[in-house]
Amino acid sequence: MVDAPLRVLFATAECAPLVKTGGLGDVSAALPMALRQRGVDVRVLLPGYRPVLDALRSRPNPSARPFTILAHAGESRLIEAELPSGVPLVVLDHPSLYDRPGGPYQDEGRADWPDNPLRFGLLSKAAAVLAGDASPFDWKPDVVHCNDWHSAMCPAYLRSGGSAGSSCASVMTVHNLAHQGLCGSDWLGRIELPREGFTPVGFEFHGWVSFLKAGLQFADAITTVSPTYAREIQTDEGGVGLGGVLRARHAALVGILNGIDTGEWNPAQDPLIARRYDRDALDSKRANATALRAEFGLEERPAIPLFAVVSRLVDQKGIDLVAEVAPRLAALPVQLVMLGEGDSGLERRLAGLAASHPGRIAVQIGFDAALAHRIEAGADAFLMPSRFEPCGMNQMYSQRYGTLPVVRRTGGLADTVIDCTRQTLADGSATGFVFDEPEADALYAACERAFRLFRDDPATWRKLQIAAMARDFSWDASACRYEELYGALAQRKASVAAAAH
Repeated sequence: MVDAPLRVLFATAECAPLVKTGGLGDVSAALPMALRQRGVDVRVLLPGYRPVLDALRSRPNPSARPFTILAHAGESRLIEAELPSGVPLVVLDHPSLYDRPGGPYQDEGRADWPDNPLRFGLLSKAAAVLAGDASPFDWKPDVVHCNDWHSAMCPAYLRSGGSAGSSCASVMTVHNLAHQGLCGSDWLGRIELPREGFTPVGFEFHGWVSFLKAGLQFADAITTVSPTYAREIQTDEGGVGLGGVLRARHAALVGILNGIDTGEWNPAQDPLIARRYDRDALDSKRANATALRAEFGLEERPAIPLFAVVSRLVDQKGIDLVAEVAPRLAALPVQLVMLGEGDSGLERRLAGLAASHPGRIAVQIGFDAALAHRIEAGADAFLMPSRFEPCGMNQMYSQRYGTLPVVRRTGGLADTVIDCTRQTLADGSATGFVFDEPEADALYAACERAFRLFRDDPATWRKLQIAAMARDFSWDASACRYEELYGALAQRKASVAAAAH
Protein backbone atom coordinates (compact mmCIF):
# COMPACT_ATOMS: atom_id res chain seq x y z
CA MET A 1 0.00 0.00 0.00
CA VAL A 2 1.05 3.59 -0.65
CA ASP A 3 1.61 5.63 2.47
CA ALA A 4 -0.80 8.52 2.98
CA PRO A 5 -0.69 11.31 2.18
CA LEU A 6 0.30 11.08 -1.46
CA ARG A 7 3.56 12.89 -2.20
CA VAL A 8 3.68 14.79 -5.51
CA LEU A 9 6.48 16.83 -7.09
CA PHE A 10 4.95 19.37 -9.48
CA ALA A 11 7.64 20.40 -12.00
CA THR A 12 6.86 23.54 -13.97
CA ALA A 13 8.52 26.42 -15.80
CA GLU A 14 6.00 28.99 -14.51
CA CYS A 15 4.07 29.65 -11.32
CA ALA A 16 2.01 32.77 -10.61
CA PRO A 17 2.51 35.25 -9.11
CA LEU A 18 6.29 34.71 -9.26
CA VAL A 19 6.56 34.11 -13.01
CA LYS A 20 3.80 33.83 -15.59
CA THR A 21 3.46 34.16 -19.35
CA GLY A 22 0.07 32.46 -19.72
CA GLY A 23 -2.29 29.85 -18.36
CA LEU A 24 0.50 27.49 -17.25
CA GLY A 25 1.50 29.97 -14.55
CA ASP A 26 -2.06 30.14 -13.25
CA VAL A 27 -2.49 26.36 -13.25
CA SER A 28 0.84 25.82 -11.49
CA ALA A 29 -0.28 28.09 -8.67
CA ALA A 30 -3.89 26.97 -8.34
CA LEU A 31 -3.76 23.19 -8.84
CA PRO A 32 -1.05 22.50 -6.20
CA MET A 33 -2.94 24.68 -3.74
CA ALA A 34 -6.20 22.80 -4.42
CA LEU A 35 -4.39 19.46 -4.07
CA ARG A 36 -2.85 20.55 -0.79
CA GLN A 37 -6.30 21.46 0.50
CA ARG A 38 -7.30 17.87 -0.28
CA GLY A 39 -4.41 16.54 1.83
CA VAL A 40 -1.92 15.80 -0.96
CA ASP A 41 1.69 16.54 0.06
CA VAL A 42 2.62 18.51 -3.06
CA ARG A 43 5.80 20.51 -3.69
CA VAL A 44 6.46 22.75 -6.69
CA LEU A 45 9.81 22.67 -8.52
CA LEU A 46 10.51 25.96 -10.34
CA PRO A 47 13.63 27.46 -11.97
CA GLY A 48 15.29 30.34 -10.16
CA TYR A 49 14.46 33.13 -12.59
CA ARG A 50 15.28 36.68 -11.55
CA PRO A 51 11.77 37.52 -10.24
CA VAL A 52 11.70 34.25 -8.30
CA LEU A 53 15.03 35.04 -6.64
CA ASP A 54 13.88 38.60 -5.93
CA ALA A 55 10.82 37.22 -4.13
CA LEU A 56 13.02 34.88 -2.07
CA ARG A 57 15.28 37.72 -0.95
CA SER A 58 12.34 39.33 0.83
CA ARG A 59 11.87 36.22 2.98
CA PRO A 60 13.94 34.99 5.91
CA ASN A 61 16.92 32.72 5.21
CA PRO A 62 15.65 29.98 2.87
CA SER A 63 17.79 26.84 3.10
CA ALA A 64 19.90 26.00 0.03
CA ARG A 65 21.71 22.79 -0.94
CA PRO A 66 24.51 22.76 -3.55
CA PHE A 67 23.97 19.93 -5.99
CA THR A 68 25.36 18.91 -9.40
CA ILE A 69 22.52 17.67 -11.63
CA LEU A 70 24.08 17.89 -15.10
CA ALA A 71 27.88 17.84 -15.30
CA HIS A 72 27.88 20.19 -18.30
CA ALA A 73 25.91 22.77 -16.35
CA GLY A 74 28.08 22.68 -13.24
CA GLU A 75 26.81 23.17 -9.72
CA SER A 76 23.22 24.21 -9.00
CA ARG A 77 21.49 24.97 -5.72
CA LEU A 78 18.16 23.64 -4.51
CA ILE A 79 16.46 26.25 -2.35
CA GLU A 80 13.54 25.26 -0.12
CA ALA A 81 10.93 28.00 0.22
CA GLU A 82 7.18 28.57 0.02
CA LEU A 83 4.81 30.03 -2.54
CA PRO A 84 2.62 32.92 -1.36
CA SER A 85 -0.18 30.34 -1.00
CA GLY A 86 1.91 28.38 1.51
CA VAL A 87 2.58 25.49 -0.89
CA PRO A 88 6.18 24.26 -0.43
CA LEU A 89 8.52 25.37 -3.21
CA VAL A 90 11.86 24.02 -4.40
CA VAL A 91 13.75 26.58 -6.49
CA LEU A 92 16.33 25.26 -8.94
CA ASP A 93 18.91 28.01 -8.61
CA HIS A 94 21.50 28.27 -11.38
CA PRO A 95 22.19 31.98 -12.00
CA SER A 96 24.02 31.59 -15.33
CA LEU A 97 21.01 29.76 -16.78
CA TYR A 98 18.01 31.43 -15.14
CA ASP A 99 18.93 34.75 -13.48
CA ARG A 100 18.56 36.83 -16.66
CA PRO A 101 16.58 39.79 -17.95
CA GLY A 102 13.63 39.06 -20.22
CA GLY A 103 11.20 36.21 -19.74
CA PRO A 104 11.49 32.55 -18.84
CA TYR A 105 11.98 31.44 -22.46
CA GLN A 106 13.01 34.56 -24.38
CA ASP A 107 15.30 37.56 -24.05
CA GLU A 108 14.14 41.17 -23.92
CA GLY A 109 13.91 41.21 -27.72
CA ARG A 110 11.55 38.18 -27.67
CA ALA A 111 14.17 35.83 -29.15
CA ASP A 112 14.37 32.32 -27.68
CA TRP A 113 17.33 31.77 -25.39
CA PRO A 114 19.73 29.64 -27.48
CA ASP A 115 20.55 27.41 -24.49
CA ASN A 116 16.93 26.55 -23.68
CA PRO A 117 17.68 22.82 -24.17
CA LEU A 118 20.22 22.98 -21.35
CA ARG A 119 18.03 25.22 -19.18
CA PHE A 120 15.04 22.90 -19.37
CA GLY A 121 17.07 19.72 -19.61
CA LEU A 122 18.38 20.75 -16.20
CA LEU A 123 14.84 21.29 -14.89
CA SER A 124 13.71 17.89 -16.22
CA LYS A 125 16.76 16.08 -14.82
CA ALA A 126 16.34 17.84 -11.45
CA ALA A 127 12.77 16.51 -11.23
CA ALA A 128 13.99 12.99 -12.01
CA VAL A 129 16.84 13.18 -9.47
CA LEU A 130 14.50 14.38 -6.72
CA ALA A 131 12.44 11.25 -7.36
CA GLY A 132 15.30 8.85 -6.62
CA ASP A 133 17.95 7.81 -4.14
CA ALA A 134 20.36 10.54 -5.23
CA SER A 135 18.00 13.26 -4.00
CA PRO A 136 19.48 15.45 -1.26
CA PHE A 137 16.06 15.57 0.42
CA ASP A 138 14.53 12.97 2.74
CA TRP A 139 11.16 13.68 1.12
CA LYS A 140 10.55 11.51 -1.96
CA PRO A 141 7.56 11.85 -4.27
CA ASP A 142 5.22 9.04 -5.24
CA VAL A 143 4.46 10.93 -8.47
CA VAL A 144 6.31 13.53 -10.54
CA HIS A 145 3.84 15.74 -12.39
CA CYS A 146 5.50 17.31 -15.46
CA ASN A 147 4.00 20.26 -17.32
CA ASP A 148 4.52 21.08 -21.00
CA TRP A 149 7.80 20.58 -22.84
CA HIS A 150 9.94 22.40 -20.26
CA SER A 151 9.88 19.46 -17.82
CA ALA A 152 8.76 16.77 -20.28
CA MET A 153 12.17 15.08 -20.53
CA CYS A 154 11.82 13.97 -16.89
CA PRO A 155 10.04 10.66 -17.74
CA ALA A 156 12.84 9.87 -20.22
CA TYR A 157 15.45 10.44 -17.48
CA LEU A 158 13.43 8.20 -15.16
CA ARG A 159 13.32 5.44 -17.80
CA SER A 160 17.01 5.76 -18.74
CA GLY A 161 18.34 5.42 -15.22
CA GLY A 162 18.71 9.14 -14.67
CA SER A 163 17.09 8.66 -11.28
CA ALA A 164 18.68 5.64 -9.67
CA GLY A 165 16.49 3.80 -7.20
CA SER A 166 13.28 5.54 -8.22
CA SER A 167 9.91 3.79 -8.27
CA CYS A 168 8.22 7.15 -8.81
CA ALA A 169 5.32 7.37 -11.28
CA SER A 170 5.14 10.18 -13.82
CA VAL A 171 2.29 12.28 -15.19
CA MET A 172 2.74 14.45 -18.29
CA THR A 173 0.28 17.31 -18.73
CA VAL A 174 -0.02 18.94 -22.15
CA HIS A 175 -1.13 22.54 -21.76
CA ASN A 176 -0.40 23.38 -25.40
CA LEU A 177 0.74 20.73 -27.88
CA ALA A 178 1.96 23.35 -30.33
CA HIS A 179 5.04 24.08 -28.21
CA GLN A 180 7.21 20.96 -28.41
CA GLY A 181 10.70 21.99 -27.26
CA LEU A 182 12.70 21.00 -30.33
CA CYS A 183 16.49 21.01 -30.45
CA GLY A 184 19.29 19.38 -32.41
CA SER A 185 20.67 15.98 -31.51
CA ASP A 186 24.02 17.63 -30.70
CA TRP A 187 22.45 18.57 -27.35
CA LEU A 188 22.05 14.94 -26.25
CA GLY A 189 25.49 14.65 -24.68
CA ARG A 190 25.22 17.96 -22.89
CA ILE A 191 21.88 17.06 -21.31
CA GLU A 192 23.00 13.48 -20.61
CA LEU A 193 20.43 11.61 -22.67
CA PRO A 194 21.27 8.25 -24.25
CA ARG A 195 21.58 8.29 -28.03
CA GLU A 196 19.56 5.08 -28.22
CA GLY A 197 16.53 7.16 -27.21
CA PHE A 198 16.90 9.22 -30.39
CA THR A 199 14.51 7.07 -32.45
CA PRO A 200 10.92 7.43 -33.69
CA VAL A 201 9.72 5.37 -30.71
CA GLY A 202 11.74 7.61 -28.38
CA PHE A 203 12.21 11.36 -28.48
CA GLU A 204 13.24 11.81 -32.12
CA PHE A 205 10.87 14.00 -34.15
CA HIS A 206 11.69 14.47 -37.85
CA GLY A 207 15.41 14.65 -37.13
CA TRP A 208 15.06 16.79 -34.00
CA VAL A 209 15.00 16.00 -30.31
CA SER A 210 11.49 16.72 -28.99
CA PHE A 211 11.21 17.28 -25.26
CA LEU A 212 7.42 17.02 -25.44
CA LYS A 213 7.47 13.77 -27.40
CA ALA A 214 9.72 12.28 -24.71
CA GLY A 215 7.08 13.04 -22.10
CA LEU A 216 4.31 11.61 -24.26
CA GLN A 217 6.25 8.43 -24.96
CA PHE A 218 7.60 7.68 -21.50
CA ALA A 219 5.19 9.11 -18.90
CA ASP A 220 2.98 6.64 -17.03
CA ALA A 221 -0.05 8.83 -17.68
CA ILE A 222 -0.79 11.76 -19.99
CA THR A 223 -3.33 14.43 -19.18
CA THR A 224 -4.44 17.49 -21.00
CA VAL A 225 -6.50 20.44 -19.89
CA SER A 226 -9.95 19.68 -21.31
CA PRO A 227 -11.82 16.61 -22.57
CA THR A 228 -12.39 18.07 -26.04
CA TYR A 229 -8.72 18.97 -26.46
CA ALA A 230 -7.81 15.40 -25.48
CA ARG A 231 -9.87 14.20 -28.44
CA GLU A 232 -8.60 16.89 -30.83
CA ILE A 233 -4.89 16.18 -30.26
CA GLN A 234 -5.36 12.54 -31.28
CA THR A 235 -6.29 13.65 -34.80
CA ASP A 236 -3.85 14.39 -37.61
CA GLU A 237 -5.20 17.94 -37.86
CA GLY A 238 -5.03 18.74 -34.14
CA GLY A 239 -2.05 16.58 -33.23
CA VAL A 240 0.64 18.93 -34.61
CA GLY A 241 2.62 15.94 -35.86
CA LEU A 242 2.11 13.97 -32.64
CA GLY A 243 -1.40 12.67 -33.28
CA GLY A 244 -0.11 9.17 -34.00
CA VAL A 245 1.90 9.07 -30.76
CA LEU A 246 -1.17 10.14 -28.81
CA ARG A 247 -3.43 7.65 -30.56
CA ALA A 248 -0.97 4.92 -29.67
CA ARG A 249 -1.10 6.01 -26.02
CA HIS A 250 -4.86 6.54 -25.98
CA ALA A 251 -5.35 4.32 -22.92
CA ALA A 252 -2.97 6.51 -20.88
CA LEU A 253 -4.52 9.83 -21.98
CA VAL A 254 -7.28 11.69 -20.12
CA GLY A 255 -8.67 15.22 -20.43
CA ILE A 256 -9.17 16.95 -17.07
CA LEU A 257 -10.70 20.41 -17.35
CA ASN A 258 -8.73 23.20 -15.68
CA GLY A 259 -10.40 25.25 -12.99
CA ILE A 260 -9.94 28.90 -12.09
CA ASP A 261 -9.15 30.73 -8.88
CA THR A 262 -12.68 31.57 -7.77
CA GLY A 263 -11.33 33.67 -4.92
CA GLU A 264 -9.38 35.99 -7.18
CA TRP A 265 -12.08 36.04 -9.86
CA ASN A 266 -15.18 36.88 -7.86
CA PRO A 267 -17.12 40.07 -8.66
CA ALA A 268 -18.71 40.05 -5.21
CA GLN A 269 -15.30 40.48 -3.55
CA ASP A 270 -13.02 41.87 -6.28
CA PRO A 271 -11.09 44.90 -4.93
CA LEU A 272 -9.95 45.88 -8.44
CA ILE A 273 -13.32 46.78 -9.96
CA ALA A 274 -15.38 49.96 -9.71
CA ARG A 275 -18.34 48.35 -7.94
CA ARG A 276 -18.77 44.84 -6.61
CA TYR A 277 -21.81 42.79 -7.53
CA ASP A 278 -23.23 39.27 -7.68
CA ARG A 279 -25.97 37.55 -9.66
CA ASP A 280 -28.61 38.96 -7.28
CA ALA A 281 -27.35 42.52 -7.81
CA LEU A 282 -26.50 42.63 -11.50
CA ASP A 283 -27.63 46.22 -11.89
CA SER A 284 -24.40 47.18 -10.13
CA LYS A 285 -22.47 45.79 -13.09
CA ARG A 286 -23.49 48.92 -15.03
CA ALA A 287 -21.23 51.07 -12.86
CA ASN A 288 -18.28 48.97 -14.04
CA ALA A 289 -19.30 49.50 -17.67
CA THR A 290 -19.47 53.26 -17.14
CA ALA A 291 -16.05 53.27 -15.50
CA LEU A 292 -14.55 51.11 -18.26
CA ARG A 293 -15.90 53.34 -21.02
CA ALA A 294 -14.41 56.36 -19.28
CA GLU A 295 -11.04 54.64 -18.79
CA PHE A 296 -10.81 53.73 -22.49
CA GLY A 297 -12.22 57.02 -23.77
CA LEU A 298 -15.34 55.45 -25.26
CA GLU A 299 -18.64 57.26 -25.70
CA GLU A 300 -21.01 56.78 -22.77
CA ARG A 301 -23.71 54.78 -24.55
CA PRO A 302 -25.13 52.18 -22.16
CA ALA A 303 -27.87 51.18 -24.60
CA ILE A 304 -25.36 49.47 -26.90
CA PRO A 305 -23.30 46.45 -25.85
CA LEU A 306 -19.66 46.69 -24.87
CA PHE A 307 -17.59 43.77 -26.22
CA ALA A 308 -14.10 42.96 -24.98
CA VAL A 309 -10.93 41.03 -25.75
CA VAL A 310 -8.11 40.24 -23.29
CA SER A 311 -5.62 38.03 -25.07
CA ARG A 312 -2.24 37.37 -26.52
CA LEU A 313 -2.47 39.08 -29.89
CA VAL A 314 -1.67 36.12 -32.13
CA ASP A 315 -3.42 34.24 -34.91
CA GLN A 316 -3.95 31.18 -32.68
CA LYS A 317 -6.32 33.31 -30.60
CA GLY A 318 -8.21 34.44 -33.71
CA ILE A 319 -7.26 38.08 -33.18
CA ASP A 320 -6.95 38.55 -36.95
CA LEU A 321 -10.63 37.57 -37.16
CA VAL A 322 -11.52 40.16 -34.51
CA ALA A 323 -9.59 42.80 -36.48
CA GLU A 324 -11.46 41.83 -39.64
CA VAL A 325 -14.94 42.11 -38.11
CA ALA A 326 -14.26 45.13 -35.84
CA PRO A 327 -15.49 47.77 -38.35
CA ARG A 328 -18.67 45.77 -38.93
CA LEU A 329 -19.21 45.50 -35.16
CA ALA A 330 -18.75 49.24 -34.74
CA ALA A 331 -21.45 49.76 -37.39
CA LEU A 332 -24.02 47.54 -35.64
CA PRO A 333 -23.35 49.49 -33.30
CA VAL A 334 -21.16 47.72 -30.75
CA GLN A 335 -18.30 49.16 -28.72
CA LEU A 336 -15.08 47.16 -28.44
CA VAL A 337 -12.18 47.30 -25.95
CA MET A 338 -9.04 45.20 -26.38
CA LEU A 339 -6.08 44.52 -24.11
CA GLY A 340 -3.05 42.44 -25.02
CA GLU A 341 0.29 42.16 -26.74
CA GLY A 342 1.89 39.81 -29.20
CA ASP A 343 2.39 39.92 -32.95
CA SER A 344 3.63 43.39 -33.91
CA GLY A 345 1.61 43.39 -37.12
CA LEU A 346 -1.60 42.67 -35.22
CA GLU A 347 -0.70 45.31 -32.62
CA ARG A 348 -0.38 47.93 -35.38
CA ARG A 349 -3.57 46.77 -37.07
CA LEU A 350 -5.61 47.02 -33.88
CA ALA A 351 -4.13 50.42 -33.02
CA GLY A 352 -5.16 51.60 -36.49
CA LEU A 353 -8.72 50.39 -35.93
CA ALA A 354 -8.91 52.32 -32.67
CA ALA A 355 -7.60 55.47 -34.37
CA SER A 356 -10.18 55.20 -37.16
CA HIS A 357 -13.11 54.46 -34.82
CA PRO A 358 -12.76 56.87 -31.89
CA GLY A 359 -15.36 56.42 -29.20
CA ARG A 360 -16.28 52.97 -30.56
CA ILE A 361 -13.04 50.92 -30.52
CA ALA A 362 -10.22 51.27 -27.98
CA VAL A 363 -7.01 49.26 -27.66
CA GLN A 364 -4.31 49.06 -25.00
CA ILE A 365 -1.14 47.24 -26.02
CA GLY A 366 0.56 45.42 -23.15
CA PHE A 367 -0.79 43.47 -20.24
CA ASP A 368 -2.26 44.84 -17.03
CA ALA A 369 -3.71 42.30 -14.60
CA ALA A 370 -5.85 44.82 -12.74
CA LEU A 371 -7.25 46.20 -15.99
CA ALA A 372 -8.13 42.65 -17.05
CA HIS A 373 -10.38 42.45 -13.98
CA ARG A 374 -12.00 45.81 -14.80
CA ILE A 375 -12.64 44.67 -18.37
CA GLU A 376 -14.29 41.43 -17.23
CA ALA A 377 -16.50 43.40 -14.85
CA GLY A 378 -17.40 46.18 -17.29
CA ALA A 379 -17.94 44.35 -20.57
CA ASP A 380 -21.21 42.80 -21.70
CA ALA A 381 -19.64 40.13 -23.93
CA PHE A 382 -16.15 38.64 -24.29
CA LEU A 383 -14.71 37.44 -27.61
CA MET A 384 -12.55 34.29 -27.85
CA PRO A 385 -12.52 33.14 -31.50
CA SER A 386 -9.51 30.83 -31.02
CA ARG A 387 -8.38 28.53 -33.80
CA PHE A 388 -7.47 26.09 -31.05
CA GLU A 389 -7.71 26.49 -27.30
CA PRO A 390 -6.51 23.67 -25.02
CA CYS A 391 -8.58 25.00 -22.14
CA GLY A 392 -8.81 28.77 -21.90
CA MET A 393 -9.57 30.64 -18.72
CA ASN A 394 -10.99 33.99 -19.76
CA GLN A 395 -14.25 32.39 -20.90
CA MET A 396 -14.62 31.05 -17.34
CA TYR A 397 -13.63 34.37 -15.76
CA SER A 398 -16.20 36.05 -18.01
CA GLN A 399 -19.03 33.78 -16.94
CA ARG A 400 -18.16 34.43 -13.28
CA TYR A 401 -18.61 38.14 -14.02
CA GLY A 402 -21.85 37.82 -16.01
CA THR A 403 -19.97 38.77 -19.19
CA LEU A 404 -21.26 36.44 -21.87
CA PRO A 405 -18.55 34.71 -23.94
CA VAL A 406 -18.59 34.52 -27.72
CA VAL A 407 -16.32 31.57 -28.56
CA ARG A 408 -15.38 29.09 -31.26
CA ARG A 409 -16.32 25.48 -30.59
CA THR A 410 -12.86 24.09 -29.86
CA GLY A 411 -10.96 22.60 -26.91
CA GLY A 412 -11.92 23.91 -23.50
CA LEU A 413 -14.15 26.58 -25.02
CA ALA A 414 -16.47 23.83 -26.25
CA ASP A 415 -16.43 22.24 -22.79
CA THR A 416 -17.24 25.38 -20.80
CA VAL A 417 -19.61 27.57 -22.84
CA ILE A 418 -23.17 26.45 -23.62
CA ASP A 419 -24.48 28.01 -26.82
CA CYS A 420 -27.63 30.08 -26.74
CA THR A 421 -30.15 28.07 -28.75
CA ARG A 422 -33.90 27.58 -28.56
CA GLN A 423 -33.38 24.38 -26.56
CA THR A 424 -30.78 25.76 -24.13
CA LEU A 425 -32.87 28.87 -23.59
CA ALA A 426 -35.83 26.65 -22.76
CA ASP A 427 -33.91 24.51 -20.26
CA GLY A 428 -32.03 27.46 -18.77
CA SER A 429 -28.52 26.15 -19.53
CA ALA A 430 -27.36 28.74 -22.10
CA THR A 431 -24.34 30.80 -21.03
CA GLY A 432 -22.91 32.30 -24.24
CA PHE A 433 -22.62 32.19 -28.02
CA VAL A 434 -20.69 29.49 -29.89
CA PHE A 435 -19.70 29.23 -33.56
CA ASP A 436 -17.88 26.53 -35.50
CA GLU A 437 -15.73 27.73 -38.38
CA PRO A 438 -12.56 29.79 -37.77
CA GLU A 439 -13.74 32.45 -40.17
CA ALA A 440 -14.59 36.13 -39.83
CA ASP A 441 -18.16 35.70 -41.08
CA ALA A 442 -18.85 32.98 -38.49
CA LEU A 443 -17.47 35.17 -35.70
CA TYR A 444 -19.52 38.12 -36.91
CA ALA A 445 -22.71 36.04 -37.03
CA ALA A 446 -22.21 34.96 -33.40
CA CYS A 447 -21.49 38.55 -32.35
CA GLU A 448 -24.62 39.69 -34.18
CA ARG A 449 -26.67 37.09 -32.29
CA ALA A 450 -25.29 38.46 -29.04
CA PHE A 451 -25.97 42.05 -30.13
CA ARG A 452 -29.59 41.34 -31.05
CA LEU A 453 -30.34 39.50 -27.82
CA PHE A 454 -28.79 42.32 -25.78
CA ARG A 455 -30.80 44.94 -27.69
CA ASP A 456 -34.11 43.15 -28.16
CA ASP A 457 -34.53 40.93 -25.09
CA PRO A 458 -32.81 42.28 -21.97
CA ALA A 459 -34.76 39.89 -19.73
CA THR A 460 -33.37 36.85 -21.54
CA TRP A 461 -29.89 38.42 -21.54
CA ARG A 462 -30.18 38.70 -17.76
CA LYS A 463 -31.18 35.02 -17.53
CA LEU A 464 -28.05 34.04 -19.45
CA GLN A 465 -25.93 36.16 -17.12
CA ILE A 466 -27.42 34.50 -14.05
CA ALA A 467 -26.93 31.02 -15.53
CA ALA A 468 -23.32 31.83 -16.42
CA MET A 469 -22.57 33.18 -12.94
CA ALA A 470 -23.99 30.02 -11.37
CA ARG A 471 -21.44 27.75 -13.11
CA ASP A 472 -18.87 26.09 -10.82
CA PHE A 473 -15.41 26.49 -12.34
CA SER A 474 -13.48 25.95 -9.12
CA TRP A 475 -10.45 23.67 -8.96
CA ASP A 476 -12.20 21.20 -6.63
CA ALA A 477 -13.38 18.77 -9.31
CA SER A 478 -10.08 18.89 -11.20
CA ALA A 479 -8.00 18.35 -8.05
CA CYS A 480 -10.17 15.36 -7.14
CA ARG A 481 -9.55 13.80 -10.58
CA TYR A 482 -5.80 14.36 -10.28
CA GLU A 483 -5.71 12.92 -6.76
CA GLU A 484 -7.45 9.78 -8.01
CA LEU A 485 -5.00 9.50 -10.92
CA TYR A 486 -1.95 9.97 -8.68
CA GLY A 487 -3.27 7.38 -6.25
CA ALA A 488 -3.86 4.77 -8.96
CA LEU A 489 -0.39 5.32 -10.47
CA ALA A 490 1.37 5.22 -7.11
CA GLN A 491 -0.49 2.04 -6.14
CA ARG A 492 0.47 0.42 -9.43
CA LYS A 493 4.15 1.36 -8.98
CA ALA A 494 4.14 0.09 -5.41
CA SER A 495 2.63 -3.24 -6.52
CA VAL A 496 5.25 -3.65 -9.26
CA ALA A 497 8.06 -2.85 -6.83
CA ALA A 498 6.69 -5.33 -4.28
CA ALA A 499 6.42 -8.07 -6.90
CA ALA A 500 10.01 -7.43 -8.01
CA HIS A 501 11.22 -8.09 -4.49
